[in-house]
Amino acid sequence: MIEVLKDLQPVDVFKYFEKLSQIPRGSGNEKEVSDYLVSFAKDNNLEYVQDSALNVVIRKKASQGYENSPIVVLQGHMDMVNEKNSDVEHDFTKDPLKLRIVEDRVYATGTTLGADNGIAVAMGLAILASNEYQHPAIELLVTTSEETGMDGAMALDPKNIKGRTLINIDSEEEGTLLVSCAGGVTAKASIPVKFESVNENLVAYSIKIIGLKGGHSGMEIDKERGNSNKLMGRVLMSILSEIDIRLSSLNGGSKHNAIPRETDAVILVKAEDSVIVEKKISECEEIFKNELRTPDPDIRIKFEVLQNSPTQMFSKESTKNVVNYLYLIINGVTSMSMDIKGLAESSLNLGVITTYEDGVEFISSIRSSVRSIKNELYNRLSVTAEINGGSVISESSYPEWAYNPDSKIRTVFENVYEKMYGKKPHISAIHAGLECGLFAEKFGELDAISFGPNLYDVHTPNENMSISSVRRTWEYLLEVLKNIK
Repeated sequence: MIEVLKDLQPVDVFKYFEKLSQIPRGSGNEKEVSDYLVSFAKDNNLEYVQDSALNVVIRKKASQGYENSPIVVLQGHMDMVNEKNSDVEHDFTKDPLKLRIVEDRVYATGTTLGADNGIAVAMGLAILASNEYQHPAIELLVTTSEETGMDGAMALDPKNIKGRTLINIDSEEEGTLLVSCAGGVTAKASIPVKFESVNENLVAYSIKIIGLKGGHSGMEIDKERGNSNKLMGRVLMSILSEIDIRLSSLNGGSKHNAIPRETDAVILVKAEDSVIVEKKISECEEIFKNELRTPDPDIRIKFEVLQNSPTQMFSKESTKNVVNYLYLIINGVTSMSMDIKGLAESSLNLGVITTYEDGVEFISSIRSSVRSIKNELYNRLSVTAEINGGSVISESSYPEWAYNPDSKIRTVFENVYEKMYGKKPHISAIHAGLECGLFAEKFGELDAISFGPNLYDVHTPNENMSISSVRRTWEYLLEVLKNIK
């Protein structure tokens, strides 16, 4: 293995991060990385638990003088989002990431980096492997499938965790301490489809929306970036408002928690309506380029007549139901917090559309820091699906993490930060799901905080991590542990 990061500081943190980068660890494919963590525990003579969900807990005793300090849980997740550029050959089930350094940043090559949340695991391992740091008793909790619904955290047995002071290292902005997060639910809508044979007099068009930035559906939802799935709904409705069309397929996005960058549709129209189709697509592209000129200036709509026409198409009613649902469902920020300035309180992201043999599935990620609003948004999706002949089911529901005004760990973090940097840290909340919410509900009494180094463009092939920020965050973490008495 070529050690790309071997000269970076802190050496041990980047050493373990590079080791993790050699292990495929997309959500749902964590067995190998989970077993690696167990091997690490055995090699370092540390007590560990590996549960049926492949979560791993590794325990280390307190250093001298900290025997009476509260147990601290250091926490991160082992899985990563698998995204790559379309022209990159990479098998996320077996290929290691190809790391590279550009000035102060670490990137992968054409794929996501997995710093979300490999850097948390690397920091935890570096602390456990060394005897030179001062700290209370530590439990390193590394969970599975966080990116696809926090399944590992949901399956965790509270009996496996003794500590009630939790430091989550899954934040992406240095100097910001997160003390609250949104709850969420994944909504899967299914619109049934009846298929018919294609009339040979119809012309088939392929329509593709490309060139969007995408991004994390919690972190970037307030940046007004284009959602290719919703934009395709506008294109199809624009055409359908003028002429009769039939869908043959509709697919877009790859992850429910990522803003979709590309969407494809195949439609069939009468030959004499081809001019209208091309006119409407061109009009939509011009409109989108104007509306998204700041957040997504590179948006394009590609279209072409297919020489090999599909053999099946949606019925007229099915086409109308699918297009209506896609056009009507709400997407983006729906309310802003009245307590924390600039914080999105509630939102939806239509992340994935897939055509199956019996219907079209739409997967939306709903987020809100207010549970009743989260439920209300889910109910609105359900009603919209029902009036178009479909239904919605919920998956991966997780609770919000409420602000604790009496947090002792927050006070330690604030005091240490001010001592190290001569200024106060930024106390904030996040419009994304953190496992802290689940742990607070699962463990009962829990004092938690979330922080981390600067990460950029997470969940995209341009994901990168600041080297200098990792060093500062590491030094900050060590000083915090030293001050927990």
